[in-house]
Amino acid sequence: MRDILDLDRYPLDRPGSPEWQALVDRCRADLAEDGMFNLEGLVKPEALTRAMDEILPLMPESHAHARAHNIYFKPSVPELPEDHPALNKVVSSNRTLCADQMPTSVPVWIYEWAPFQVFLAAAMELPALFPMLDPLARVNVMTYSEGERLNWHFDRSDFTTTILLQAPDKGGEFLYHTDLRTDTDPNYDGVAQLLRGEDPDMQVMHLSPGTLNVFKGRNTPHAVTPVEGPKNRVVTVFSYYPRPGVTFTPEERTGFYGRAG
Repeated sequence: MRDILDLDRYPLDRPGSPEWQALVDRCRADLAEDGMFNLEGLVKPEALTRAMDEILPLMPESHAHARAHNIYFKPSVPELPEDHPALNKVVSSNRTLCADQMPTSVPVWIYEWAPFQVFLAAAMELPALFPMLDPLARVNVMTYSEGERLNWHFDRSDFTTTILLQAPDKGGEFLYHTDLRTDTDPNYDGVAQLLRGEDPDMQVMHLSPGTLNVFKGRNTPHAVTPVEGPKNRVVTVFSYYPRPGVTFTPEERTGFYGRAG
């Protein structure tokens, strides 16, 4: 794994050591303050090149997906009228490569490396994290071409774990508003203001390739701006759960990936 990850800078392979604990403590503090932490340059440049060399020939097999949705990814919200501006539709589009299409790739090796899971669980202050059993959803690689983007949404899970493999020449910035809502206050007016592009507290983050980003997105809306130019934005998404055995239903797989298996 030393050929793939910078384990001198980030000692994920030394759980329980003072250096490992200091990194965990830093990540916990960043999560508490910013709702995310980043390990810039975790994946080495040569491993990024290898990953892209593995993935690019597979992209013709990927699933092209364009979807109009509201920020909640729900057909309706019971307490809101259908014309409420918090329910305004946006469009997300990309291509998705699934784990079963790249079983020996760099992203899958990182995903399945046990010390990586131990570190993430400690940083998230969870007893343990388990890889997803779903053969498609466990690891995805999302590619965004010119004009494509991930639009405004809240996540269903507490944490999202991604590594940027390739950044576009322009566009692809990460937009977010930390804790725009809470578990007790949906803040629909604030959501509507964000969707109108009038949120003064919206933040913009530029990620560099090789960066691990762990993000608390359940109450923090976020989006990625459209890609501009011929160089694609490519990001891998890891799905872990605090319990073993999680898998999607065939219907969910078909909705996300265009196939049940």
